[in-house]
Amino acid sequence: MRDNLKIGYLIPQFPGQTHIFFWRELMELEKRGVNAQIFSTRLPPPSLMSHNWSQTGIERTIYIGRPKLRDIFSSIFTLPYREIGSTIRQDGKAFLKDVLICAPAAKRLLRECRTKGISHVHVHSCARAALIATLAHHMGGLSYSLTLHGPMSDYGTGQPMKWRHAKFATIITEKLLAEVRETLGNDAPAKLVVQPMGVDTMEMARTNTYIPAIPNAKIKLFSCGRLNIVKGHQDLMQAVRILVDRGLNIALEIAGEDDDGGQGYHQVLSTLLKDLGLENHVRLLGAIDVQSVRQKLQDAHIFALASWHEPLGVAYMEAMACGVPTIGTNAGGVRELIQDGINGRLVKPKTPIEMADTIQDIINTPDQALALSKEGRNHIVNHYRSSLGAEVLKREILNI
Repeated sequence: MRDNLKIGYLIPQFPGQTHIFFWRELMELEKRGVNAQIFSTRLPPPSLMSHNWSQTGIERTIYIGRPKLRDIFSSIFTLPYREIGSTIRQDGKAFLKDVLICAPAAKRLLRECRTKGISHVHVHSCARAALIATLAHHMGGLSYSLTLHGPMSDYGTGQPMKWRHAKFATIITEKLLAEVRETLGNDAPAKLVVQPMGVDTMEMARTNTYIPAIPNAKIKLFSCGRLNIVKGHQDLMQAVRILVDRGLNIALEIAGEDDDGGQGYHQVLSTLLKDLGLENHVRLLGAIDVQSVRQKLQDAHIFALASWHEPLGVAYMEAMACGVPTIGTNAGGVRELIQDGINGRLVKPKTPIEMADTIQDIINTPDQALALSKEGRNHIVNHYRSSLGAEVLKREILNI
């Protein structure tokens, strides 16, 4: 395999609070001789850049969301108007707005890649970032590939146009692969690879021995995820209220922030926390770095995330890698990650009572907690380590 491969790596609003798996993949690519130039659209809000590598990431990134004036004008003459028109007739005028926003950034991306000798860009989004790469392909032949991280409906209009010119795509679950094939048909790339996101299993290894909870003592729960209604934090808080009413001394900490830097759903959860009378039992930590996440996991007896829908879930992987008994919901692709009763537990989404019962079951059965701790970590080490994604990307780009 060729060493010193140079590629572009496009991530929207980098470095955000959930971007640790991108950074891990970049580090693994570098170990394999891949020189990856990071591109992004723009910076996220400051409160979402919580990683200890955030500043390094910013310094390594070229932000194309504010193109030069010459890119705005020159992009007008190189757009694929026939294909754009066909897509507008199919998806509506919203796609035209996306094109007008993305075209100058596409011109900037193309120019930067030519300057740096980059012929291929991998895009970690199927929203506007994918459209930027698509337009750059039409403007100057730039080769690109995609990763799908969630349901296609989450990524806006123009999906057939974004996908049909990609050299290949990686997709994080079998469920999403089936959706791509059904939705896109012949517009899907010939090469589709199921490759989940991964975690650094060495970084997330425990430095202490997991000890199950003691029912009559303080019980530490931890959760981690964006503060958004679909993450189900409100349902987990309801479950805590049920457990407290049953006489358990529960302490829940939730790490993560909303996309408005604390001015959005964070406020809703803060109000609910008070309405439920959980001021002494629940803390909202905001966005924290991976070292803090690891410490919280090592301190926890149980990890729980009550998502209404989750394509797969890096937070689950991190908890399992750290040997913490993990509770997820049987929604989306989580069932491909967690095997109920073997390496974790699954509950139905939007069921605080079932979540409370499952938490209490793990508390009351220390042998189960120890087994979930061991099997959860083994599963992540064997199937979801971050090096696998880097190996797949390098292999597929070299095979173009």
